Amino acid sequence: MTEHTADTPADPPYWLATPSKPKLTLPAGACDAHVHVFGPRARFPFAEGRRYTPSDAPKELLFKLHERLGIQHCVIVQPACHGEDNSVTVDAIAATGGCYKGVALVPLSVSDAELKRLNAAGLCGARFHYMTHLSQGPRINDVVAFAQRLAAIGWHLQIHMEADLIAELAPALRQSPVPVVIDHMGRINASLGLEQPAFKALLALLNDKNVWVKVSGADRVTRQGPPYSDAVPFARKLVAEFGDRCVWGTDWPHPNHQGPTPDDGTLVDILGEIAPSEAARKAVLVDNPHRYYRFAPARKLT
Repeated sequence: MTEHTADTPADPPYWLATPSKPKLTLPAGACDAHVHVFGPRARFPFAEGRRYTPSDAPKELLFKLHERLGIQHCVIVQPACHGEDNSVTVDAIAATGGCYKGVALVPLSVSDAELKRLNAAGLCGARFHYMTHLSQGPRINDVVAFAQRLAAIGWHLQIHMEADLIAELAPALRQSPVPVVIDHMGRINASLGLEQPAFKALLALLNDKNVWVKVSGADRVTRQGPPYSDAVPFARKLVAEFGDRCVWGTDWPHPNHQGPTPDDGTLVDILGEIAPSEAARKAVLVDNPHRYYRFAPARKLT
């Protein structure tokens, strides 16, 4: 196990200290539906057994970023490096008065009392990983069975999976008693084109109206790098065909990022290509996330 002491060396930041100011003006009430908060680890230690040790990226940096980008609402996703102690996410949501919400990491054995506590704290979903670089989630059939408990409190499932697992996991996900959101366009490989089997499997899965998708992660599915021209057609097709069940996020502070450091201003600007019309952008950034996550009214954050 990896020790989680405060003096454990951290990876260099995965994010830019000062991202570019977007040229695209976002609609009022815009939501960044996928971010994380790291630390500060002196207060929120990292989990033992984690696969990475990031530099601190506390809530105050997130709030400054969103002010720069023109974002008023957000979904903070519990990061794997903090494990199943969701305190860092709960703390960040509390500072926003509920205009940010959260997604938890929980074991299938989590108590009903803990689920209710997290629900009261502003979390509204549970995420499970099926990625080789992160701890593997439980059997998907067990997760879908567990979702019966989530239905009682109005939560959803969030699934982060390798592209080659989409077809394998899809039959179980179609049986989910709660909505399912697929992270980062299913982590497809943009170099393989729109006709690749993994993307076709994602499109087929989205024919189930219980399934949503995050048109985030252009910087992860690209094989060309910024401005992610090879990734944009995938997100644009998802918005064109399933625009009422798409949400978008920056994925700040870009954990475990292997390519060039993402510029969050660039990630905002490519929304002009992903969702070319004002109506499409309003759906992805405002209407859909507000309907799905049920935010409290926006407020000034410091």
